[in-house]
Amino acid sequence: MDSANHSSRRTTILVWKRDAELPNHTAIRLCALADIPDGGGHEVVTVNASGELRILLLRRGSEVWGYINRCPHFLIPLNYRPDVFCTYEAKVLMCAHHSSMFRFEDGYCFDGPCQGKNLERVQVVMEEGAVLLSCAVSSEW
Repeated sequence: MDSANHSSRRTTILVWKRDAELPNHTAIRLCALADIPDGGGHEVVTVNASGELRILLLRRGSEVWGYINRCPHFLIPLNYRPDVFCTYEAKVLMCAHHSSMFRFEDGYCFDGPCQGKNLERVQVVMEEGAVLLSCAVSSEW
């Protein structure tokens, strides 16, 4: 892989103090598509009374995939600094800690210590230039 993207932006943090404060919608807005570098990743942290959920959003053009920001190898975040992810050719995400390689489109690890495992998928949808957390996940948050 000859091109690398070490995206460095600010992490988006969404906070709800009580479960009752969650919006009564079919989806929760995570960020704008423009907040995710094309070919890179962006982390969104959602926090409420139930705890914290760190979501990694990967983008290739107008396509976006969402995963829990946790490597299946040691269950640690995939980034080495806040909102900094190593990606290659808008196709591959590399874990910053043990160099496991994951495909954008399905989170499958094809190389590294957790080869054969997948990142945990988070259902996201696009609507009017925004990335939304789908209701299947947001009902737990």
